[in-house]
Parts: sequence; C-alpha cells; structure tokens
Amino acid sequence: MNDTTTSVAAQVAALPTLQMPELWALWDRFFTRRPDKTNRSYIEARVAYKIQEAAFGGLSAETRRRLVNIGMRHSKIKGRQIAPVMELMPGTVLVREWGERDHKVTVTAEGKFDYEGKLFKSLSAVARHICGTPWSGPVFFGLKTNRKEAA
Repeated sequence: MNDTTTSVAAQVAALPTLQMPELWALWDRFFTRRPDKTNRSYIEARVAYKIQEAAFGGLSAETRRRLVNIGMRHSKIKGRQIAPVMELMPGTVLVREWGERDHKVTVTAEGKFDYEGKLFKSLSAVARHICGTPWSGPVFFGLKTNRKEAA
C-alpha cells in the first residue's frame, strides 16, 4: 500500500471513534446541506465514501448510469423510465430545416454538440437555442418520434 492508501484507510477507520461535532465538520466539508434525519452510520458511510472519492476519484458517468439502470430493473417501485442512451459517433452531422434555413449540428469527440461554433451539452439545448422554446433535441432532429404525435 502507498501512503495515500494508508492515509485514506486510517481516516475511514477513525470515523467511528470521532465525536459527532468532528463528524459533522467532515460532513460540512463534503456536502452543502445536512440530512433531515441524523443517523450516525449513514453519516459515517457517506463521509467515508467522500474521503475515498477525493483521494481516488469517483465513479465514471457510465458506471453511474449502469448502476441506476440496474436499480431500476430490480426495483419494486415503478417510476419514470430513463430513456435509453443515444450514442452518436463523433463527426456525425445532424441537419434540420427550421425557419426557412438549414441548421447543422456536429457531434464532437467529447460528446458535445457544435452549432455555429458554440458548444452545447445536449441536442435539446441546441434545439432550444434554435427555436427559443423547450424542445426534445432527439425529436427536433428526427432521431426519435414524439410519443404524443405517434399515439
């Protein structure tokens, strides 16, 4: 084990021995607000995760997405379904005619969308920029149908 691993392990191991004011000080360092119900084991677990995350990095976006999908598949609580992830290859150009002109959007290597030299995080943000009103980007660019129209 290197010094970082030992230090992190020591910090996590020390959590149960801390007084609550010390534990709250750590909590406040990692979180913007305190939980409504105080449960020591919950607080220790969350702080332990944050200590490790600060030292070694957090979960990737793909891992988070996979865990959410696994949880939803096995949950007895039926909630809103998360749409499947749409993967567009870098360099893909999407074209939509709107307002008597063609609008071209290029998918970047980082997974963002280049429209007229501006980068957007999502197709929906591009569609909103073009139209001035909220739109589903995949629907706007013809990548999927609007459920209301299809029904």
